[in-house]
Amino acid sequence: SPIPRNGFKRVPQKTEPRKPDQETGSKPYKSSLSPPIQETVFYTSSPSLKRLVKPFFFTIGFTGCAFGSAAIWQYEYLKSRVQNYFDEARADWMDKLRPQKNGDFRKQVNKWWNSLSEGQRTVTGIIAANVFVFCLWRIPCMQRTMITYFTSNPASRVLCSPMLLSTFSHFSLFHMAANMYVLWSFSSSIVSLLGREQFMAVYLSAGVISTFVSYVSKVTTGRFGPSLGASGAIMTILAAVCTKMPEAKLAIILLPMFTFTAGNALKAIIAMDTAGLVLGWKFFDHAAHLGGAVFGIWYVTYGHELIWKNREPLVKAWHEMRNGPKL
Repeated sequence: SPIPRNGFKRVPQKTEPRKPDQETGSKPYKSSLSPPIQETVFYTSSPSLKRLVKPFFFTIGFTGCAFGSAAIWQYEYLKSRVQNYFDEARADWMDKLRPQKNGDFRKQVNKWWNSLSEGQRTVTGIIAANVFVFCLWRIPCMQRTMITYFTSNPASRVLCSPMLLSTFSHFSLFHMAANMYVLWSFSSSIVSLLGREQFMAVYLSAGVISTFVSYVSKVTTGRFGPSLGASGAIMTILAAVCTKMPEAKLAIILLPMFTFTAGNALKAIIAMDTAGLVLGWKFFDHAAHLGGAVFGIWYVTYGHELIWKNREPLVKAWHEMRNGPKL
């Protein structure tokens, strides 16, 4: 049976024996909770560990590019910060000279945007991307493309791009809403801890890394099936915050009277996902959750020092390339 990362088990279908790498052509099923699987690649034997080679190098390469791009982004932002400060000051002065309109929609939007924390403004784009992909699932002619590129499965023809795209993909509205609520709740803490640029590198890398761990689990256990959802990346954010602030008080949204420490919450989540992985539970992609949690704990403990604080050579090389050779 497949193990969708969206937390809902797909109803198994009866299929005729097929030749290796041949599409089943079975009739798609409909479900309000999981994507309608229209095609699945079957093998006469379980995919070997060789199918993990390309995803492994993709994970390493993508993670390096994510952190490198974040370092350059931060450099460019700091470089333009002074100029932006004067531009904004001049714009504010000009606004005071213009007549103000009551009930101006743009003014209200700007007021709302400025009321958000830096972390909330940072994750707004991520949430918008998830909503956009969720809407694409509702377009019938997009179903084949969505299944191919927005669900991850080591038994699929396409292996690498879904490792990233599936982390922005939700078929269930409840699943997307729950994930985005958790991301929004922890956004201020994680961006305050890491900064905007470093957070984006960690989040995107976490999505790919957690998917790779899911691939490894599926190949070694023989439990194949499509996965989708941002849970692996969000587990990295949750684990990073809980590791850095273990005494912070958390509560469940529907049970605000019951509070617990962040450290205990992290231990409980890891214990549940470990049990699910060992016992073969099929409600969540427990391997992806564990991969994301372990990466979050490792990054705030060691990764920040090993990766982010050693970005100076890259930034220096970018600076020299951007400004040209000295005369």
